[in-house]
Amino acid sequence: MLLRPLGSSGLLVSPVCLGTMTFGTPVGESDAIRLTHAAIDLGINFVDTANVYEGYARYLGSPGGVAEEIVGKAICDRRDRVILATKVAAPVGPGPQDRGLSASHILRELDRSLKRLRTETIDLYIIHWPDKHVPLDVTLRALETAERQGKIRYFGASNHAAWQLCEMLWLADRNQSPRVISSQIPFSLLRREFQNDLPFCERHQIGVTPYQSLQGGLLTGKYRRDRPAPANSRAVEKPEWVWNQDGPLFDRLEAIAALAAEANLSMTQYSLAWTLAQPAMSSLIVGIKTLEQIQDAVAAASVTVPVDHFPKLDAICPPPWRQPNPVRG
Repeated sequence: MLLRPLGSSGLLVSPVCLGTMTFGTPVGESDAIRLTHAAIDLGINFVDTANVYEGYARYLGSPGGVAEEIVGKAICDRRDRVILATKVAAPVGPGPQDRGLSASHILRELDRSLKRLRTETIDLYIIHWPDKHVPLDVTLRALETAERQGKIRYFGASNHAAWQLCEMLWLADRNQSPRVISSQIPFSLLRREFQNDLPFCERHQIGVTPYQSLQGGLLTGKYRRDRPAPANSRAVEKPEWVWNQDGPLFDRLEAIAALAAEANLSMTQYSLAWTLAQPAMSSLIVGIKTLEQIQDAVAAASVTVPVDHFPKLDAICPPPWRQPNPVRG
């Protein structure tokens, strides 16, 4: 795989990032460690986790930590081969200080993540969600403190719109503080709400690392109209994490599958290759349960979608409305 720059950081990451949200349940520790090692051996050098991840056992306010502990065990003897990302902000308990982006919560959770991950430094520390109750200045000062202490190297944002990233960049310029270098958003052929944010990220060297690039498995081709979901699929194991499969959705999936077959690609490879071709893309976070899923995702990094397919895909999965330019068209 050809490595890609992670925003303005100078880091080079594989175009496929190992997502670990399923680590714990259904992917147990021994399997998760084996799959992590296989991913690294296949050239994946980017691993994404979060302090709240614990697989399907996760619920709002659950203590989390399970995935970080597993990742820590998996990479402890190959830390120099991995760009490691984790996140902070989501609830990890019932108390008012158990969530959000206050300096108290960030710095406390950072130390806990470092311990679980068995590392002295996190390469990319990501604020998981916006926090409307904490001034952004406060959050950015806490992240600057962590960077000066050597506990993080860079910071990124997740689930933030372009206007929120713009405010971070403005504050960084004003305060001469570290700038945001990545944006993690939900993005796929089926989910394009952030499409119009991508040119902003490209102009300002913010690397986009989307999650849900396969939309919970819908874009793998495993789900078929009028057929039961496969036994080991997310729709069976955790149905609330998968979209309702109705007629209009299958219309789109079947149209995408036909174009993938025309390009002689698996639906997984086709869908990921389309996403990698979008502006500002650094690496796609792909959650896995099997070695075959890793291999399919890695293969996607080396294929291309035919140029004439892009307008066809826009017709099947329309991008969001964008203000027309009466001067330039």
